[in-house]
Amino acid sequence: MDTDVAPRLGRWQQAWRLTAAGALGALLWLSTAVVLPRGCATGTCSWFVTGDPLVALGCLTVLVWRRRFPLAVALTVVVAAATSTLATGAALLALCSVSTRRRPVEIGLVAAAYVAGAQFAAGIYPTRIPPASLWLQLALPALSAGVASALGVAIGARRVEVRFLRDRAESAEREQNARAAQARALERNRIAREMHDVLAHRISLVALQAGVLDHRTDLTAEDHRVLVRGIADGSHQALEELRDVLGVLRADPGLPEPPQPSLDGIPELVAGARASGLSVTLTTTVTGEPSDAVGRTCYRVVQEGLTNAAKHAPGSDVHIALGGTAGGELHVSVRNSAATGATAPQPPSSGFGLLGLAERVGLAGGRLDHHPTPDHGYVLAARLPWPVQHP
Repeated sequence: MDTDVAPRLGRWQQAWRLTAAGALGALLWLSTAVVLPRGCATGTCSWFVTGDPLVALGCLTVLVWRRRFPLAVALTVVVAAATSTLATGAALLALCSVSTRRRPVEIGLVAAAYVAGAQFAAGIYPTRIPPASLWLQLALPALSAGVASALGVAIGARRVEVRFLRDRAESAEREQNARAAQARALERNRIAREMHDVLAHRISLVALQAGVLDHRTDLTAEDHRVLVRGIADGSHQALEELRDVLGVLRADPGLPEPPQPSLDGIPELVAGARASGLSVTLTTTVTGEPSDAVGRTCYRVVQEGLTNAAKHAPGSDVHIALGGTAGGELHVSVRNSAATGATAPQPPSSGFGLLGLAERVGLAGGRLDHHPTPDHGYVLAARLPWPVQHP
């Protein structure tokens, strides 16, 4: 696409330009009429009164298409203006218009045609002023052509600059919209991940306890009371955690977020799973305290492992192993045996729990592994980098 193509003019913009060109030509035409002798030749005066204005009118009409055919219109007008004093303004407008394209060859060709035509026009009418020297006859048309060309080049440069600024503004707006769309997508993913981490665990334990109540008929009154109390407590905790997540989403972005679970919250997580009926053991050989990001990721791994064990392997034994030290890696594994309990109706699942967890572990610079075991169980393990924190 040609970057020098000018936009189309409106009717008013077109009209005032042609009117200005006609006014300039009329001024020169009247100046020529003043210096014509009173008893000029009949043919000359007849052309001055009829032919000269008709040629000028034709030139002004042709100028309407100067932006569609710039070079052809400009050459036609400047050549025709050699026989019409009244068309001089139209010729200068044509030269100015073609100069906005900022192409030296075109400008030079039209300007040369204009200066040459001016020399021919000087001898059409027998004026009473003695003929000027040759250099003056060349200097005046060349000066007017130079002014028109310079004005056209300046207009063209300004037009390109405005177009560049407009394109840059539109590009910046598109980039801003793209960044906003990306930010919204990332925020939706973050909300979905947090909702899964917070609710899936609690709801899975509640579903496990409800399933036990539904399928076990040999429960004592005390066992029944413990399970019902566990369902009530789990539901209450799920609502509290959901309220916390929604509170973070609605809070002022400038306010600090509430503390997130970390490595020290795993014993409480295990205790809640035991209270819900899972058989869980925890072994830890961790020495030191990792960063909040590493500890939070480790917590989410354990939480996802317990959630999946409660949903897919009811009645299984779950073993959680933690180990690591600063300067090395933090190892976490959640291994469950084969399911031994009755299969209970499972709550709806998004199917993206492990995918979201893999993304979380990857962002922390770690590696996630999960696969079935030979005894028909399942293991979920992660290795997280634990750099030394310097004071």
